Parts: sequence; C-alpha cells; structure tokens
Amino acid sequence: MSEYHIPVLLHESVDALVVNKAGVYVDATFGGGGHSAEILSRLDGSGRLLAFDRDEDAVRNNPIDDSRLILIRNNFRFIRNFVLYEGFKDGIDGVLADLGVSSHQFDTAGRGFSFRFDSDLDMRMNKDAEISAADILNDREQQDVEKILRLYGEVDNSRKIAEMICRYRSQKEIRTTGDLYEAIAPALPKQAEHKFLAKIYQALRIEVNQEMKSLEKFLSGAAAVLKPGGRIAVITYHSLEDRMVKNFIKTGNIEGTLEKDLYGHIKTPFKAVTRKPVVPSEEEIASNTRARSAKLRVAEKMEEEI
Repeated sequence: MSEYHIPVLLHESVDALVVNKAGVYVDATFGGGGHSAEILSRLDGSGRLLAFDRDEDAVRNNPIDDSRLILIRNNFRFIRNFVLYEGFKDGIDGVLADLGVSSHQFDTAGRGFSFRFDSDLDMRMNKDAEISAADILNDREQQDVEKILRLYGEVDNSRKIAEMICRYRSQKEIRTTGDLYEAIAPALPKQAEHKFLAKIYQALRIEVNQEMKSLEKFLSGAAAVLKPGGRIAVITYHSLEDRMVKNFIKTGNIEGTLEKDLYGHIKTPFKAVTRKPVVPSEEEIASNTRARSAKLRVAEKMEEEI
C-alpha cells in the first residue's frame, strides 16, 4: 500500500471522520487504499465503506480484501448517484477526500504527471478520457491556454508562456514533457525552475481532469447524502481547492456567497469542526515531502438534505 501511495494526514483525518463504528462511509479518492484501510479498521462488522477512484491502476492494485468495501471505478463527482444506487437511501455517516495526485501517478513515467521524466504529456487520471494535456497544448486557442495557466496554476507571465507554446507548436507539435520544456525554457526562472514548472503542470492536470468542476459537484453531492451529524473531511493541496472547500463549508456554495434565512442565519448545510485547517506535522513532512502543502478541513452536516 505504501509503495503505491503514502496517505497524508492519515490519523488526523480518520480520527475526525469516523464517529459511528457501525456507520456507512465513503473514501472518495481511494488511491493506494491507505485511508480506506484505516477507516475500515475503525468500523465494526456492520459498517460499510464505498470507495471511488477513476484510475484503473488504483482499482487493479487494490490491496484490501474486505467484504465491507465496495470499490467503484468512477469519478467522485457522482457520489450521490452511487450512494443511492448501492442502496444507502438513508444517507451516509461520513466522507473523506484526499485531492492530491497519488505517488503512483507522479512516479509512473508514462502517465505524464511529472516533468522529472521525458514521456508523453498525458495527465489523464482516467485513461479512457479523450483529451490529454498534449491535446490541450496543441489544439486550444492561445487565449485559452493563457487562461488555463493563469486560473489553475497562477502562473506568472501566463500570456508570455502561452505565446511561446503557440509559437513552438506552429513548427512542431508538443507531445512530450521534453517538447514542453523546450518550448518554454527561455522563460523559466533559473532559481525557481522546478516551482515554475510545477505550476504549469498543475494547471494542465486540473484542466485535463476537470478537477474544479468535479470538486464542486462532489461537495454538493456529499452534502446531499450525508446524514445529520455526518462529517466531511477534505485534504487539499493548493489554494484553489482549499478556497472552494472553505467557502462551501461556510456558505454552502463554492463562491462564498452568503445567503441568510428569515432569522438571519447563514444558509449552509455544515458547521465547521476545524476552525483552521489541520496541517501535517514536521515529522510527516520529513518522511513524505509531498505532504508539505496539505490542508485538512472537517465539517459536520447540520440539516437533512437527501
């Protein structure tokens, strides 16, 4: 399990999540099964766990042999559909989502998630999806490429980078990580090249996998199927995700727009359990550097909405 993916904020997230050992829970991002295994260890024989992952590698490498686990190869944006389909019409007791890319995806050269390897620019979490990162770089209009880099990667000089990409592709298609590097190399800051590239790769990955749209649908779906008193725990890795989760917990929408009822109470299905995000300890970061930007937010369902 640890070879495939090291779970982040494992005990902090599961400690806050599991409040009913006989309950029904969802691990929305199965990955290597670390969080799922820990959740199952807290449940009794009548407890159940639904787990989602759209990556066929994660499903194929499932290390858990437990009849209480229902593993679903699909996008977590469909959480409401599958909770109802599996027969849990009374709702669930908790849901956890770790929004990070798995170690396996980063460390498998052919997946194209990392600039450490010279490989095809793929980045599809679901290999059956039609559009890859290379398709976006070669087919989108320059202003669209600029917008993706600016919104999803907060890339400095996004206009200049988009211009360089379009200039390069007019001579040669951008199909590999090496091609992309060659296209934008003159604009990379020498003292922070890796950090700059990481922002570009983040932006492309988010667009390829429609991560922001999926997160929005997941949050609304989770709110719909959680029982009153049920909890949601979400681990984010960049400001875009964290802002969406924070806003949804506070206001019930990702924009953070406050709506009040007749009595002046903010209309949101949740109350925050963690006032501030929980972050990894220094010990965890030392043993897993990919945990360094993680933030955990936990909230409890207040009203019945299913």
